[in-house]
Amino acid sequence: MEYQFFKVIIASAEHFDYAPLICAEMEGSARARGTGIAKRSPEYLMKKMAEGKAVIAFTKEGEWAGFCYIETWSHDKYVANSGLIVSPSFRKGGAARQIKQRIFELSRARYPDAKIFGLTTGLAVMKINSELGYEPVTYSELTTDEAFWAGCQSCVNYDILMSKQRQNCLCTAMLYDPAENLQSVKQVSELPKKKKIPTFLSEKWQKIRVRALRLFRTETEENQSLKPTHYNPV
Repeated sequence: MEYQFFKVIIASAEHFDYAPLICAEMEGSARARGTGIAKRSPEYLMKKMAEGKAVIAFTKEGEWAGFCYIETWSHDKYVANSGLIVSPSFRKGGAARQIKQRIFELSRARYPDAKIFGLTTGLAVMKINSELGYEPVTYSELTTDEAFWAGCQSCVNYDILMSKQRQNCLCTAMLYDPAENLQSVKQVSELPKKKKIPTFLSEKWQKIRVRALRLFRTETEENQSLKPTHYNPV
């Protein structure tokens, strides 16, 4: 599908009617992939909408295109951008990237000091996460909040997760740490900067350069006029 522009906004009570549809698409998508997803009820999604912790996407014509919401864990120290879903009609058209970007911005605005993490089996989502600054991590770097891990019980791979003492599973864990990203930005800003040449010196150099070019052209033209003319023998 050709890349499109979608209107991605913060969801609110006026979008409650979309909750059943979104839940159905989430479940159907997980079933089609043969992977798990923590099931959510329409009421749960409505609660997220009412709290301003979700984004919803529409086409320019007003057709629903996608959704994603925020969950917090460990007293707001960890944030997860969960339930990313794109309508089948608009997949591979750029909607997922735009939704992920918007929910990431919302998460950073509401929880600037929180670590943002996600568990996914989708390569496309991993790529988008990497572009946003996420890094692959071990499960030990994620929240230890039991409520988060309890949400995995509805996943078809839950037995695999528990058999490995929650150390790993089929999902790849990715984490955005604002502290580490701030440190990286600081290190770049501390690199020695090139000294700017004062304006008057720059102008002087430009005049010298122009004068030199004119002199070179003049000498070249004079040398060309002094060259003997060669005739081919008849």
